Amino acid sequence: MKFNFSGFKETLKLFKFLVPYKAQYAVGIVMLILSTLTTLTFPVLVGEMTKVLERKSEFSLNEVALIFACILLAQGIFSYFRVLYFSRVSEKATADIRTLLYKKMISSPLSFFESNRVGDLISRLASDVSVIQNVLTTTVAELFRQVATLVLGLTYLFFVSWKLTVFMLATFPITILAAMVFGRFVRRMARKVQAVLAEANIIVDESFQSIAAVKAYTNEDLEYSRYSGKIGQVVQLSIKLAKYRGVFISFFVVGLFGGICLVIWYGGNLVLEGHLILSNLVSFLLQSLFIAGSLAGLGEIYASIQRSIGASERIFEILEDQDEIQWTNSKNGKKLEGEVHFKDIEFAYPSRPDVTVLKNIDIHIPKGQKIALVGHSGAGKSTLVQLLMRFYDLQHGQILMDGEDGAQMDIRQLRSNIAIVPQEVLLFGGSIRENIAYGKPGATYDEVIDAARRANALEFIDRFPEGMDTLVGERGVKLSGGQKQRIAIARAILKDPAILVLDEATSALDSQSEVLIQEAMLELMKDRTSIVIAHRLATIQHVDKIYVLNHGEVVESGTHDELLSYPEGIYANLVKLQFNALTAKEI
Repeated sequence: MKFNFSGFKETLKLFKFLVPYKAQYAVGIVMLILSTLTTLTFPVLVGEMTKVLERKSEFSLNEVALIFACILLAQGIFSYFRVLYFSRVSEKATADIRTLLYKKMISSPLSFFESNRVGDLISRLASDVSVIQNVLTTTVAELFRQVATLVLGLTYLFFVSWKLTVFMLATFPITILAAMVFGRFVRRMARKVQAVLAEANIIVDESFQSIAAVKAYTNEDLEYSRYSGKIGQVVQLSIKLAKYRGVFISFFVVGLFGGICLVIWYGGNLVLEGHLILSNLVSFLLQSLFIAGSLAGLGEIYASIQRSIGASERIFEILEDQDEIQWTNSKNGKKLEGEVHFKDIEFAYPSRPDVTVLKNIDIHIPKGQKIALVGHSGAGKSTLVQLLMRFYDLQHGQILMDGEDGAQMDIRQLRSNIAIVPQEVLLFGGSIRENIAYGKPGATYDEVIDAARRANALEFIDRFPEGMDTLVGERGVKLSGGQKQRIAIARAILKDPAILVLDEATSALDSQSEVLIQEAMLELMKDRTSIVIAHRLATIQHVDKIYVLNHGEVVESGTHDELLSYPEGIYANLVKLQFNALTAKEI
C-alpha cells in the first residue's frame, strides 16, 4: 500500500519532454482553468433558477437562462481549445520520446542487443510509450482540473453550509484509503500485463525473423501455440485487473452515492428546520456531484500514474544506459591510409569474463596488404574483426590505425573507414538501389550503377522488370544467396573504405555465382587493406599473408606455400581435410 516514490520520480523525469512545448502547454492550462471555472458555475446557476421559482431572486428566469447559455457556449469553446492544445503537446512529446528512445537503442553497443531481446525493445518503443503518453498531458491536466474542482467546490460548500459540508466529508478517509489499495493492485497487475505482452511480441519477432526455419520444420502450430498461450495470459491478467477495477468502482459508486443520499436526508432536515433554504440545498447537491466525480477522477488518475511508473522505469532503464564511447580528435573527417596493427591483444566477452577468447595476438597489416585469418570455428577470427570495429572494448592491448590507438578515435569516423561483406548478408526490405546506396547515403544514381557493375550485380539486376527499383523483400528473401552477396559487395565498393573485411561465403554457392563473386571480391580488394576470414582455403592462396588461429592464439603465419611446407601444421591439415572432402563429393 506504500506509494513508490522512487518510481514516481522516474515518471516525473518524463516531463522534461514537455519543455519544448511549454507555450502550447501553458495555453492548454489556461483553457483548462477557464473551462473548470465555467463548469463550477453550473450548480450556482441551477440554484439561482430555483430561487427564481421561489420568487427569492432579483433576476428573471429568462435572464438566468441567458447567462446559463452564454456560460455553456464559453465552456464549449474553452474545452475545445483545451483538448486541441493538450493533444498537440501529447503527440509531439510522445514522438520525441519514441525517436530519442530509438536513437538511444540504435546507438547502443553490441552488448546491449546481446542482453536485450528485440521483441522486448520493440515493446518498449510501442506499448510502454503509449502507456505514458496520457500521463504527460491529459493526466496532469485532469489532476489539476479535479483538484481545482475539489478545492473550489468545497470552499463553496462551506460557504453554503459548513454543517452539511462536514457531514459530507466524513466519508473521505475511506475513499482515499480504497484508492491507495486499488492503485497498488493496478500497478502490480499492469506491470505483469506489460511484461507478458512484451514476451508475446518477442515470439512474433523471433518467429517472423526465422520464418524459413519455422516452415522447414513445419512448426507453425508450435509458434501459434506459443503466441496464443502468451496472449491468453494477457487476457487472464487483464480480466483480473478488470475485476479489481470493477470492485473498486462498485465500492466507489455505492459509497459516494450512498453518501449523497445521506447528505440529501441531512440537508432536507436543515431546510425543514430553517437552517438552509431549498435553492442552496439544490446547489449544494449539484456541487457535491461534481466533487464526487472529481474524487472518482482522482482514483483513475492515481491508477494511471501507477501504470505509468512501470513503463517509465523500463524506458529510463534504456535512456540512462551508457552509450558507445565516441571520442573526437584530429582524425575526425580524415580518411585513413589503412595500416592496422593488432598489438598484444587479449580479450574476453563481457558476458563471459572468465573465458579468454584471444591471447597474445600481434598482427601487423601494412597499408594495402591482403591477409587471411584461418582456423577452426571458435578460434577467434570473427572476434578480431568485432574488436577492429570497436563493437567491444579491449581488456588488454591496442589496435593501432595508421599508428594511432583506435580506442582514442571517433568511433563513427573509425567505422566509416571500414567495410564488411559478411558471410550471411541481411538486406533491408527496400529496393536494390536503396540497399546498395546504404554504403553511401546520398550517392547519385550513376554511382550506384557503377558500384553494381563493378560487383557483377548488373548481370542479374537488369533482368528484373523494375531494375534498380526491384524490391528485395523482408531481409532480401526475393534474392538468391549469390545475388545478395553481390549487392553487399556493391555496397562496400560504394563506401570506398580504407580497410575491407571479407567474411567469405562462396562455399554454398553454385560454380557460376562463385566465379562472379570472386571476380567482384578481387575488384573490391584492389588498392585497399583487406582482411579475409577464410572458409574455403583455395580462395586465399594469393593473399600476402595467412594467420592461423587456434584457441585464440596465432599459431602459424606465412604465405600459402610457406604454410604448406609444414606438413604436420594446422594449415596443411585444414587444406588436406578440404581437399579430401572435395574429392569425396566428386566421387
